[in-house]
Amino acid sequence: MPTTVLSTGAIALNRFGLGAKPSDAAPVDPKRWLTDQFDRFDRRPPAFAALPDAGAVVKAYRERQQAMRQAASFDPSPPIGTPSIKPARSAEQIAARRDFVQETQGLYRQAVNARAQSALETEAPFIERMVHFWSNHFCISADNPQTRAFAGAFERDAIRPHVLGRFEDMLQAVEHHPAMLIYLNQIQSIGPESLAAQRAARRRPGKTRGLNENLGREIMELHTLGVRSGYSQTDVTEFARALTGWSIGAQGPQDDRGASEFAFRPNLHEPGSRTILGTIYPQAGEDQARAVLDDLARSPATSTHIATKLARHFAGDAPPPALVLRLADSFNKHRGDLPTLYQALIDSPEPWAPAPLKFKTPWEWAISSLRGLGRTRIGELQVAGVQNQLGQPVWKPGSPAGWDDTAASWAAPDALLRRVEFAQRLVASVGDTLDARTIGPKLMPASLNPATAEQLSRAESPGSALALLLVSPDFLRR
Repeated sequence: MPTTVLSTGAIALNRFGLGAKPSDAAPVDPKRWLTDQFDRFDRRPPAFAALPDAGAVVKAYRERQQAMRQAASFDPSPPIGTPSIKPARSAEQIAARRDFVQETQGLYRQAVNARAQSALETEAPFIERMVHFWSNHFCISADNPQTRAFAGAFERDAIRPHVLGRFEDMLQAVEHHPAMLIYLNQIQSIGPESLAAQRAARRRPGKTRGLNENLGREIMELHTLGVRSGYSQTDVTEFARALTGWSIGAQGPQDDRGASEFAFRPNLHEPGSRTILGTIYPQAGEDQARAVLDDLARSPATSTHIATKLARHFAGDAPPPALVLRLADSFNKHRGDLPTLYQALIDSPEPWAPAPLKFKTPWEWAISSLRGLGRTRIGELQVAGVQNQLGQPVWKPGSPAGWDDTAASWAAPDALLRRVEFAQRLVASVGDTLDARTIGPKLMPASLNPATAEQLSRAESPGSALALLLVSPDFLRR
């Protein structure tokens, strides 16, 4: 098959954007079309705004469980010589847990549909793509009910408001969000010399309350500096100490704050100054970790880490070194201003290479398929189930590192077969209303491979031609 040559219009629509629609005209000035989206992006689209309050659901469950535990508790002072027995979970507690799991699963499915709906209706597909990029960079994995409940709120409240702001502000919002604090076990972290630890030691001398380093480690390794960037285990431990006290509301019967609110708990915070990467942080309380985050956001290592991931996402699995240097320089020079960073990306030649540079992930492919068929509403489609079948469940990468961004992770034969099966189901609802021979050149303006066009013309039915278009090499890549 001849090598596909992409037009700049096709690159703007499909590599920078989320995939063309049949109604889209190829942009006359592709770079201007991208930068104009900075003013059109909807930070809180209707589908996201309509999501229920996950914090209220979590708080209600915790209060119900606590009330049942108290009602079922044994005499706290049994006769001498009588062993203390922890009561088994009651049928009511088990039922409450089951209801909570089902409710959070419903919240999750609604949030996934909201994400997909926003991707279909957006007037700023490039910026919407950047939301998905940052959500994967600062990822959570919604594998337990409490994290799952907050998954949609995390992208809505920590990522979307800052996607056109400063990296530093997005970093602070992400690390303060309940989803991240729950996912990386920060709410369980207690300073070894904190007031809470001292009180616990007096009550139970043989049991120590521990420091949890998960959040501090992942911030350094994944969110900011990157691996092998010069920080030590001591730096991680000291940062974890600075982070103690970062928690969420609704942690006890006297706490009237919502579970969706950040809460600093002074009694959990490790007292004293911290030395991290050679800098002394004397601040007290919450401000100590805030100051560390600000410095990490401005580190040259962070700029290189972010630039490398951004270059990989837009210019190929092996990030071009010149592009990485250019993006890192923009990040440093403009102190993490994201619109300026995006402009540097748009103005660089590497992302405009006329050959297909990236293999679409299952999420990218599913969204571009829906857009390519002219869908404007999710309707009855359950996107969470579709993404499970395609192998990339939304907000569930299973690791703080997020989903991989290289073709090797997504181009296996069995994964392609799943795309073929979904494409056939998807086009069945369209019937004969779309002609692949007509929309193919619109979805890939001046870029549809002649060999693909010929195959479309030979398809045995309009539906078969549409399905063939969606799984063609032209459409699978961007």
